Amino acid sequence: MKTKTAFICQNCGTQSPKWLGRCPSCGEWDTMIEEVEEEVKAEYSFPPSEPLLYEEIEEPERERIKTRIDELNRVFGGGVVLGSLVLIGGEPGIGKSTLLLQVCRDFSILDEKVLYVSGEESLDQIKIRGERLGLGLKNGKLYLLAETNLERIISQAETLNPQILVLDSVQTVFSSKLSSTPGTISQVREVASQVFRFAKKNQVSSFLVGHITKEGSLAGPKSLEHVVDVVLYFEGERDHSHRVLRALKNRFGPVSEVAIFEMGTKGLQVVTNPSAFFLRERPEDAAGSAVICTIKGSRPLLAEIQALVSSTLFTGNPRRMTIGLDHFRTSMLLAIVEKKLGFSFAGEDIYINVAGGLAVDEPAADLGVMMAVVSCLKNKAIPPDLCIFGEVGLSGEVRSVSQALARVKEAHSLGFKKVVLPQGNFSLLEKEDIPDVKLMDVQNIKQAVGIIF
Repeated sequence: MKTKTAFICQNCGTQSPKWLGRCPSCGEWDTMIEEVEEEVKAEYSFPPSEPLLYEEIEEPERERIKTRIDELNRVFGGGVVLGSLVLIGGEPGIGKSTLLLQVCRDFSILDEKVLYVSGEESLDQIKIRGERLGLGLKNGKLYLLAETNLERIISQAETLNPQILVLDSVQTVFSSKLSSTPGTISQVREVASQVFRFAKKNQVSSFLVGHITKEGSLAGPKSLEHVVDVVLYFEGERDHSHRVLRALKNRFGPVSEVAIFEMGTKGLQVVTNPSAFFLRERPEDAAGSAVICTIKGSRPLLAEIQALVSSTLFTGNPRRMTIGLDHFRTSMLLAIVEKKLGFSFAGEDIYINVAGGLAVDEPAADLGVMMAVVSCLKNKAIPPDLCIFGEVGLSGEVRSVSQALARVKEAHSLGFKKVVLPQGNFSLLEKEDIPDVKLMDVQNIKQAVGIIF
């Protein structure tokens, strides 16, 4: 057995033969920790493979297990594939364990054998949460195990032979084959690799819960995301009840799909109409408010952009605050408003917020952000039955966006009578039959201001 000692950054995984105060790769201080890595022979071996012609390869039929949560099935691409390895990340307390416990309940009700392994909570704590969620399993095959030793977990899983394996969390489990402490880069990599081999060999659908760093990315080596088949990110604000489950990687379905839940006393409940959910408390005839239509995955979603422009006490350094939007792109949009529309923000503080805690990161929200700011400056409300979308270039032109028809239909379904959209999208939608909706196309932001106000 060969033993190797190295100093590994716990933030990015960079290795160094000696200790360094600051990681040369990511720049973080005091993250280089000495680890002893032992090269061991793989426990699971696969038969040697031979090259085949593309025409000779038959497309396999992926057997999927569906949960009772339709939104979750859509994120997975139709259900959980047998033998797949899924990594779920999110902030502490966001609801990862609650979601997985509800998923385990659904699988056990479908007569699937489930093994839920917890390295952070005792069995009593899991039982208390299950009673609070109203699991009420009397005949289900849900087995709980409180263990942190990986070899014992694999041994119990081989004896039980479950269809579903949940490991909560990958940072608390350690392999006795390595001398490093749990949660280190080498331990996380070894745990993920052994679970991956077990899942593929026994066709067990496995779930790994992962912690995140202070920057919001999944903790552990980046290779961890390459090993797994599906990467899901569970996000949301603690001050808001809604949670968003987003697919960052999916080998068996589309990426960027989202499922929206609402956290309640009985656990996570599916939000069937997210647009109505985020607009339910929108004030009427309020200046500085604009409704946009954004795309989350393949789903159109209406959201409210709120803008507040007020005089500042510090004329030399006015504040620019954004919540739910990219700060640098918003600053660029404000500069375009100043240059092309003739406004001056030199002595103004500007605050822009996406109501409801939703994060919008696509350029189609540009025009809506600008119109919300202009509405506040003019102190004139945008008509409550008007929806806006369009990307804005540096010269003030309004560019076309993708899936315009889906956006218009979503606005129509919630009772919006008018839609301001790019001229490039309007020419493609003229042939579509969309009753009771007036499409108003614009070429630049000056036309948009003239039409809306």
